[in-house]
Amino acid sequence: MDADVTDSAGTPADPDQPGHQAEDAPQAGAQDGSGATTPQDGPPAPAADPKSGPETENAAGDGAVQTWSERPKGGLPTGYKRHWLRWTALAASLVVLVAAGAGWWLYRKLDGNIKTDTSAAAELRAYEKERPTPIAVDAQNILLIGSDSRSGDNRKYGRDDGGSQRSDTTILLHLAADRRSATAVSIPRDLMVDIPTCHTADKKATAERFAQFNWAFEVGGTACTIRTVERMTGIRVDHHMVVDFNGFKDMVDAVDGVEVCLKEPIKDADAHLELPAGRQKLDGEAALGYVRARKSIGNGSDTERMDRQQKFLGALVNKMQSNGVLLNPTRLYPVLDAATKSLTTDPGLDSLRDLYDLVRGMRNVPTDKVQFLTVPRQPYRANPNRDELIEPDAGRLFKQLREDASVAVAPADEIKSSESPDIDPTENDPSDGKPDDSGSTNPSPAPTFSGSNAADDLCKQ
Repeated sequence: MDADVTDSAGTPADPDQPGHQAEDAPQAGAQDGSGATTPQDGPPAPAADPKSGPETENAAGDGAVQTWSERPKGGLPTGYKRHWLRWTALAASLVVLVAAGAGWWLYRKLDGNIKTDTSAAAELRAYEKERPTPIAVDAQNILLIGSDSRSGDNRKYGRDDGGSQRSDTTILLHLAADRRSATAVSIPRDLMVDIPTCHTADKKATAERFAQFNWAFEVGGTACTIRTVERMTGIRVDHHMVVDFNGFKDMVDAVDGVEVCLKEPIKDADAHLELPAGRQKLDGEAALGYVRARKSIGNGSDTERMDRQQKFLGALVNKMQSNGVLLNPTRLYPVLDAATKSLTTDPGLDSLRDLYDLVRGMRNVPTDKVQFLTVPRQPYRANPNRDELIEPDAGRLFKQLREDASVAVAPADEIKSSESPDIDPTENDPSDGKPDDSGSTNPSPAPTFSGSNAADDLCKQ
């Protein structure tokens, strides 16, 4: 006998919830106990939308789903948006981490290049009572020493005499307190000066002596050189840097060379230099030979060589500023890498942060306010192959720097007496009928010394 067919399909499905069936309603296609299929009462289930795609979790995250057919017009389903944002955030985080890691690695590399001169700092502390007291607190005085050691990589520039140190170039760099000017004063290596008691590398004390300036560095090192400069000038040296040959070469190469103009060709075997006359760009190796050459250029004097060094350094500064090197991290990095590899400093400048602060303070100095000059000097009376200071001119220069007062430079042929300050002939002259303190409100003009600035074109001189 046929099984009875159920007359009632139970509670109809809620139209607001498609596909949801009443709790007691038999499922479509279900069989009763006799195996007969029970027909589904009510309207048939709607056919699947051919455009509908995979179901996605809705924004509420409550287990309900959202199909492609239900997505907002012009957008992705909410779940897809959320997954896409998660992957974007993850990718961005990875990029940031990689960039930060690379930046930290570069920072550590440059920072680790710098060598610290702790022995000089210790000796200077021992003689603290003898050192000058700073007058212009915010100004900075940095002693730059070019090392002429012939050991290691520098052996090809001359005979290696056991690695002894020489001071080929010494420059006292004064940075004004307002950082609107910088004055670099060269000190001749053959200048006769009073050298205080110092200590050698093996801790032996030396006697005070009147000798060539570069003797202080060769025998007593950086600390002895600093104390000699301080005794001669009365200027407190705040920091020091020692740069060797390779550091100079690499810095020139890092800015893609520096242009110079030569009136005559140069052929100097000692300096490993052979150049034609005229305008040309020097790479690091040629630049080093150019600033070190002595016998084959001009009159062969150390005076002329210092003048050439100053003008080349001015051209190097100009190249760095005009090309935006100091403001471009990509171009600044090779310069910093070259400089730090061959740099030895006091503990106050032995980190990349310290050097960056120093460079940042100088980058706004106009090139015509980056000035180079040599201490006023003349041939030493007892030996014309040596130098001595011209007084009171040298004393006036040192006083201006101590007090952070202005100093001006001009070519030697533009000032009244070669390498002497350009002083008003009526100044302190009783014949003009005026006392020294005449009550004029006009500030005294800055004394002018023979020199150059970084804005000068080497090919127009």
